[in-house]
Amino acid sequence: MCGFAGFVHLEPRPLSVDKLQQTVRKMSDAIVHRGPDAEGIFVDLPAQFGIGFRRLAIRDLTAAGHQPMEAASQRYVIAFNGEIYNSEEVRAQLIAEVGPIEFRGHSDTEVLLAGIDHWGLEATIQKCVGMFAIALWDRRTQTLSLVRDRFGEKPLYFGYGRGAFLFGSELKALRQHPMFDGTIHRQSLALYLRHNYMPAPHSIYQQIQKLTPGTILTLTRSQLVEHRLPEPQPYWSYLETLTQGQSNPFAGTLVEATDQLEQILLRTIEEQMISDVPLGAFLSGGLDSSLVVALMQSRKAQRVRSFSIGFHEKEFDEAPHAKAIARHLGTDHTEMYVAPQDALNLVPLLPTMFDEPFADSSQIPTYLVAKMARQHVTVCLSGDAGDEIFGGYSRYLRGLQFARLEAIPLPLRNAAAWALGHIPGVQSASSRSLLRKVYWASALLKTSSFEDAYRLLVSAWKDPLTAVDSESLADSAFDDVPKRLSGQSPLRRMMALDTLTYLPDDILVKVDRTTMAVSLEARAPFLDHRVSEFACRLPEPMLLQSGQGKQILRRLLAKYVPTALTDRPKQGFGIPVDRWVRGPLLDWAESLLEPRLLADQGFFRCAAVRQVWEEHKSGRANRISQLWPILMFQAWHRETSAGPSETLPLRRAA
Repeated sequence: MCGFAGFVHLEPRPLSVDKLQQTVRKMSDAIVHRGPDAEGIFVDLPAQFGIGFRRLAIRDLTAAGHQPMEAASQRYVIAFNGEIYNSEEVRAQLIAEVGPIEFRGHSDTEVLLAGIDHWGLEATIQKCVGMFAIALWDRRTQTLSLVRDRFGEKPLYFGYGRGAFLFGSELKALRQHPMFDGTIHRQSLALYLRHNYMPAPHSIYQQIQKLTPGTILTLTRSQLVEHRLPEPQPYWSYLETLTQGQSNPFAGTLVEATDQLEQILLRTIEEQMISDVPLGAFLSGGLDSSLVVALMQSRKAQRVRSFSIGFHEKEFDEAPHAKAIARHLGTDHTEMYVAPQDALNLVPLLPTMFDEPFADSSQIPTYLVAKMARQHVTVCLSGDAGDEIFGGYSRYLRGLQFARLEAIPLPLRNAAAWALGHIPGVQSASSRSLLRKVYWASALLKTSSFEDAYRLLVSAWKDPLTAVDSESLADSAFDDVPKRLSGQSPLRRMMALDTLTYLPDDILVKVDRTTMAVSLEARAPFLDHRVSEFACRLPEPMLLQSGQGKQILRRLLAKYVPTALTDRPKQGFGIPVDRWVRGPLLDWAESLLEPRLLADQGFFRCAAVRQVWEEHKSGRANRISQLWPILMFQAWHRETSAGPSETLPLRRAA
């Protein structure tokens, strides 16, 4: 795992070699946490191109694996963040076609370059199984190609500064360029408030985009000079995979499907366990991570290193479940109980970790378990993406309930919504369970389509324009994808929307930034595209049945772990941030939501934000889902606009 950053200087007056190197080094130094083991710089003076690389050595720890790496033909230079898990298979195919190749080392980067030299970029990427963000410079044609993996595990930003084209693994690297344009994109800010994350291709900055997963963006110098950015071209599509899977459904029994999935996952995990540094796994005690650890241990003679954290608040603590599963599997298990103050102390530091606003509060425990694991290993496997790929979220049940109501004419649903909405107390029912369900039922009944209803289910702010000073929201996958899902079942439509939005822009951002902050590589076996291609063929009863998702994963895990240890309600990786904001984080929150500050910034509608804050602060309602994204934006903006500021002292946790 690594990071890179670079630019193409576009102004008529060229930069010297020293200035190119100095600028790109400053950019790459900003992401030293992604690669503390080595640095490298490459500049092409005639093309005014420069790229810097920070290396976290995982495969081939020698200098033969250093980047940026030049192809044997000397035509290409690559910066590659990630892992090609089947690199030995690709290497063997190359040798079979080309004949003996004299490799300098055994890194997957060198195999990738040799493949590009022989097959070309897209054909090589098609053969690769892995997670990656790639910047490839063609010295002959002065062409830059940017590539992102199929699901978006690795980040890649790009866009224009004032006289330069910038690209890199994190925004904090791009901000180091003297021509960076930091204009906030208000439409994206409104979209962020709806979802708690920044959906691709947007970023918080008006001039910067994220490369969408599964695509290649190729840019000639003339296109860059003329500001003619072409559309990224897909080399793999989850929606096409879903369509193909549904046209060729799995015809066997659940037992046969389980056996076949087991073989696919075992092969995937064996590939992802290849490492020249110590390796372990996150074990939350949930279904997905337990299955990953069980399959790892079945293929490893030594005890697998497993890691979990616990909380003293019982409603958030999964550590006892993880410990019981670790004991059954025989792993070398490490757990740590987090004191409230440990988590609280992290909150003001989050803006330095997430280089654009990000408001999934499970970022805190994810960072803490990554930090603990890094004391023992350099690579960790995780169970991420099991919910999206195999239908595990509880909100899918609520979505299916609405799908059944969709047949009722909208006027009748509106009448029922009006009646529910006038039950006393419903409009402020953010914390009382029954009234909150009635409130959401009322809101869902008023939606005009299934996709609108599901977007409402996954929204923090139903109408973010009531809080953000913007005329509209940026477009998102919710505006484009639904028409491409016509003919799919409601469950498949929800899973696809999550796979294309929530998974890459929330879950994978959270995992990448928290693990990279401590220089730990995270790998997710469920994101092997061969796993998803198989899952897309499964009949729905093998996913969701009798109100319980991930049926096939449950059956597979039962072969390794007694059902009594795993059969319990799904529990999120949460923390009591709603209480903290009323208590030990009160001064911090108040300083970020101060009326004069909000008015001077001009991003938010002060009256609406203050109303939500007062309702939450007083305890009249739990409005943390609306407050947390605003607090995270405010903390991020303060950090990035004025540099590091002194954090307020925290009140002692109760």
